[in-house]
Amino acid sequence: MNIFQLNQSPGLVHQILFQLRDPQIQQDRLRFKFNLTRLGFLLAAEIGKQLPTTEQQVQTVLGDTTIPLLQQPPVLVTVLRAGLAFYQGFADAFDGADSGFIGAYRVESDGEALQIALNYQALPSLAGRDLILIDPMLATGQSLLKVWQNLQSYGVPRSVHIACAIAAPEGVALLQQQFPPHCRLWLGALDQCLNDKAYIVPGLGDAGDLCFGCKL
Repeated sequence: MNIFQLNQSPGLVHQILFQLRDPQIQQDRLRFKFNLTRLGFLLAAEIGKQLPTTEQQVQTVLGDTTIPLLQQPPVLVTVLRAGLAFYQGFADAFDGADSGFIGAYRVESDGEALQIALNYQALPSLAGRDLILIDPMLATGQSLLKVWQNLQSYGVPRSVHIACAIAAPEGVALLQQQFPPHCRLWLGALDQCLNDKAYIVPGLGDAGDLCFGCKL
């Protein structure tokens, strides 16, 4: 699995990641969501460099030129609810994309293995399409794996791109073991590890709660 880390190069990503992680700035919920959207747009721009294009001629008022355009828009599939703000950056970049949504959440239980439940999905066909699977936090990787297994009945994509704002090495390792080797993983940053509650360290906290408020 090819892995791209946006924060390994200089650029706007570092300012965005700083603001996403800083507890004081996180209190501004609108800014937190906006920063996730901005990070999604930057990753979308990188993924767009790898998608197939075709030459299209355009006539301006002064002449004509040829521009490489995407052969077809990708399909964007995001994991609810934390994925919504991150997804928006991809939707802004790929404005003609079809989109799918899956509700996935951890079932918290003391002393038992982490369980992932799926409770909602609305998905287009993936057959022959370029799939971008969007989830801001790649912790254990169990949610993305469960979503990927669920997508198998929607057709075989032409290519698969997984986009995450922040990842833990444990989640990356699981994806490398369980996803097809041709998949590409696109990260804003790769962090140190998971803690004993399976949260990313240093991470940024619970992205869903920071975007939308605490859940019961």
